[in-house]
Order: sequence, then C-alpha cells, then structure tokens
Amino acid sequence: MRSKVEAAAWFLNDRSDVRSSFYCEDVATEFDIQGLELDWCAVAWDADFRRGAAAWHFNEFRGTRWQSVHSEDNQLYLKNAYRVLMTRARQGMVIFVPRGNAEDPTRPPAFYDATYAYLLACGIPELGVAA
Repeated sequence: MRSKVEAAAWFLNDRSDVRSSFYCEDVATEFDIQGLELDWCAVAWDADFRRGAAAWHFNEFRGTRWQSVHSEDNQLYLKNAYRVLMTRARQGMVIFVPRGNAEDPTRPPAFYDATYAYLLACGIPELGVAA
C-alpha cells in the first residue's frame, strides 16, 4: 500500500529533504495535486490509458494481466486522472512514456509506442530518448 505524501514537506522543502519533490522517494498522484498549480510537473504515462489505432483504450492491471475497463464511469475517471495530471504545470511539463519490453508480457512495446507517437503528433516536442 502506498503511503500518503506529506504535502507540506513534498511541495515546500528544498533538495536537502528526501521527502521533497526533488527526490523520487515519494511520488504525488492526481489526488495529491488536485487543485494545485505547480511550476513544473513530470507525468509518467502508463499502459492504463493508452492510445490504439484510432481511439483511447482504458485498462487496469488486475492479478497478473491488464484488463479492459468497460464501465463508462470508470473510463471517465481514468481519463480525468490524466487530465488532472496534465493541467497542473504553470511553466512546463515533462511527459515520460516508458519503453515497453518485448520480454515482459505486462509491458509490450505496443502498449506505449502508439501513445508516444500520438503525443508527438499532437505537437508535444521530443526532448531526447535515453538509451
């Protein structure tokens, strides 16, 4: 179970505090940042909300595999979670889409490649690709 972010420490403390946002020991979710405006944000985009050939696919990881989300309410909730994450930054944002791994059945490259290509096609600039 994920522990709750200590908001004051995470948002206000400097790089000398490992509880601050300068470190990745604690990460803030869409719930932790709802209603906040931050100077800079990093969004890690996972396979739960991924682009297909012509539409978005809604998924959740249950047990040992990804499963489609069929409930319209749950689909809206997932879409809004990403909307919240992408609308917090005032000065800039980095969107990280991980590379898939063909040897890992939970992270095939197809889950990420189409989302990455879609974001590029929308005009989000590519800053560089780490090897």
